[in-house]
Amino acid sequence: MVSAGSERAAVLVPGGGYTADGPLLMYAGLAVERRGGYAHRIAWAPPESWTTSHGWVAAQVAAALDETAVATGVTTPVVIGKSLGSLAAPLVADRGLAAVWFTPLLTDQPTVVALRRAAAPCLLVGGTADRSWDGPVARSITPYVVEVAAADHGMFVPGELSASAAVLGQVTTAVEEFLDQAVWP
Repeated sequence: MVSAGSERAAVLVPGGGYTADGPLLMYAGLAVERRGGYAHRIAWAPPESWTTSHGWVAAQVAAALDETAVATGVTTPVVIGKSLGSLAAPLVADRGLAAVWFTPLLTDQPTVVALRRAAAPCLLVGGTADRSWDGPVARSITPYVVEVAAADHGMFVPGELSASAAVLGQVTTAVEEFLDQAVWP
């Protein structure tokens, strides 16, 4: 539950095969909670067809935003999403919400257009081995970018698992800094 007097809340949006319990979203939710905020975790079974995904994702996120407002009174939560969840970028931009997007679909034109027109700050996180990531596009959208060399769509890097765990630590630190400096200074 949100702390008394807190204006902090987040909606955690999963990916296609990545739940809100996955490490990126789990640690982001903990970062929100450690700052006295409420973290609403969406659980879903996305449609198989990409042709219907944009509207479906937006409807799921809109419902979660409404539920968060009812539960907390916070009408401007930060949206923290993974991959497929970034298809909600048009809704997030329309509502003027800050966002963190892990491995956003920067190859999806409606998503990129929405990210470009968003007025609120956003953090984009991706890896150079991810076919959905485009570093130059990310850097043209926001100054808040974490790009990890050789990281794939799951933000794993080749080699020892400890290297991927270090990436998780790097990304988690970036999320905390973004929340503290850009969202809830």
